[in-house]
Amino acid sequence: MARNMLSRYIWLIDTIRRYGTITREKLNELWMLSPYSDGSPLPRRTFYNYRQAIEELFNINIECNTSTYEYSIDSGDDRHESMTDWLLNSAAMSNVLSSVSDVSDRIFLEDVPSARLYLSQVISALRENHPVRFTYRPYTRLNPTKDVIVEPYFLKIFKQRWYVTGRNVKDDKIKTYALDRMEDVKIEDDTFVVDKSFDLESYVRDTFGIVFSQGEPKEVVLRADTRQSKYLRALPLHHSQREVMHDEYSLFYYKLRLTPDFVQELLSYGPNIQVVSPPELKAMVVTQLRDALAKYE
Repeated sequence: MARNMLSRYIWLIDTIRRYGTITREKLNELWMLSPYSDGSPLPRRTFYNYRQAIEELFNINIECNTSTYEYSIDSGDDRHESMTDWLLNSAAMSNVLSSVSDVSDRIFLEDVPSARLYLSQVISALRENHPVRFTYRPYTRLNPTKDVIVEPYFLKIFKQRWYVTGRNVKDDKIKTYALDRMEDVKIEDDTFVVDKSFDLESYVRDTFGIVFSQGEPKEVVLRADTRQSKYLRALPLHHSQREVMHDEYSLFYYKLRLTPDFVQELLSYGPNIQVVSPPELKAMVVTQLRDALAKYE
């Protein structure tokens, strides 16, 4: 029953978002064609209850324009809309997968191990502005660092790993930590106030990956063949992506910091992508390619 209700909520959200604005009459017409109806309109009281449940579950407000009696979704800012999309996709996937146990041996999923142990604790600390204390085992050192205390500013998922970024209290610096390298996580009793000089939007805006403070952003131009262009078009590398199409290739423009994460991403595309500019990014990619080739020679 709960799975069926979740499906109805997702259907309602997707339908209203797809139309932008929609009347009750049109919504009822679509509802009667959906698999959730027996051919009858959506009762007004039921619709009201669904709206309340959607707001509680997904923090999505279905608004009514009283002058036109049309319904729309208040999407908020871009970050809120992105978060909403992620929640909806996760809920929809969970809803679908929970009903396919009979073919589970034929469905392969990507694992996100860092979400299992400490994600809920870090989110709780983030929500209530509590520092977190933990032991950290970076891959670059043999010995762990104990009693790291961080004031969490934000969370990000990248390449199947969750990361928390915040102020390291001892060093008084903004640092990023992978949750799957944290141990013995504890939430401190005291609270903190986010530094007023910290601008989250500008901190993450020009970055690909989880290295946020490496150099100034550059104008990046990539050349992709026709086939690879379709992939980039369908799933942009970054929100700043712009495309100029040509007959046999496309040029993609970005404003990005030249981080190791971005270089590794470009290398993963092999010969399907070529760095046009800036020269320093081209040099970084060439150096990595030569170092890799040298290991085989």
